[in-house]
Amino acid sequence: MARSTSASSQAGRKSRFRRRLLLFGGLLAAVWVGFVDSHSVYRRWQLHRETDRLTAENEQLRETVARLEAELERGLTDEEIERIAREQYGMRREGETVYPLKK
Repeated sequence: MARSTSASSQAGRKSRFRRRLLLFGGLLAAVWVGFVDSHSVYRRWQLHRETDRLTAENEQLRETVARLEAELERGLTDEEIERIAREQYGMRREGETVYPLKK
């Protein structure tokens, strides 16, 4: 009878060891798929956030392009051309002194 108890306790230990090994393997696989793999859940989440950011930026740029195209369609007045030349390109009239102001 001592042998059957010993055999059953050995079988129980092997069973627990197998369960722990499977649990450890499952946890290791979950961590691998979640964070380490090149197609991990974390990487996909980062790519999704970047896609959202770029989509919003793209929409904003489309609006800017549409506004600028509309401005070109209506034409620019001489005052607007002079303002753009002075503000964006630092141009000045001949003999004029420009004092730049820093913001």
